[in-house]
Amino acid sequence: MTDQLADHHWGVEFPAQPGQLAAVRARLDAWLAAEGLPEDDRYDLLLAVNEAASNAVEHAYRPDEGGVVHIDADARPDGSVRVVVADHGGWRVPPPTLTARGRGLLLMRENVDEVLVDRGAGGTTVTLLLAPRHPHRGTFLAAPPPPDPVDVTARDGWVEVHVRGDVPAHAAPAVRRRILTAARGGTVPVVVDLRSLGERNEGLVRSLRAVAEAAAAAGNRVVVRAPEDGHARRALVAAGVDQVVDLVPHV
Repeated sequence: MTDQLADHHWGVEFPAQPGQLAAVRARLDAWLAAEGLPEDDRYDLLLAVNEAASNAVEHAYRPDEGGVVHIDADARPDGSVRVVVADHGGWRVPPPTLTARGRGLLLMRENVDEVLVDRGAGGTTVTLLLAPRHPHRGTFLAAPPPPDPVDVTARDGWVEVHVRGDVPAHAAPAVRRRILTAARGGTVPVVVDLRSLGERNEGLVRSLRAVAEAAAAAGNRVVVRAPEDGHARRALVAAGVDQVVDLVPHV
């Protein structure tokens, strides 16, 4: 695997093997950082690229068929970033046991501004576009974040997250990033304790949805503990987050 570098361009071709993905993510992240992309935007884009690349690795080629995946990224003058993930396979339909992967496209669309999928006889191309400014995700909001409301504790094989106080909308990217970093992108099971969540919780609601989607892509479910008659549970139910997490009462 060799990086292809030019002015504001990065590219790589690698074997369609799951073990290659971590190194690809790390190299792309380093290039994005060198291009000056803020950390929150890098995280969102990497989640989307990882989904597209994982789908290519898992579904593009038959088990006995060697194949490669191409990723090309361009940093544009207007500050946007365009990433193209391509394979040359037949895009096999995943079996029913892999239905969690069906959420990959939703996860891509939640983390970047535009997703285009072109499936043809010669393979599949996924184009991801991250626009230069994303006020709806909080990256460029001027309001400073509140004191860290998230306390993360690593347990034996899982991660426990305590959320305390208010989590307003502009804090969502930092909270999401903190939880997913501890959970290694959703590959480690997460239990979230909301007993001490404040009434301003729209940022936490947004964060949990993104965390749940990432966990589902890795075959995990997020467990959320919330008082049965509390505002935390009401907020999650109103936003439909209870449909993508295991919402349980405290015992």
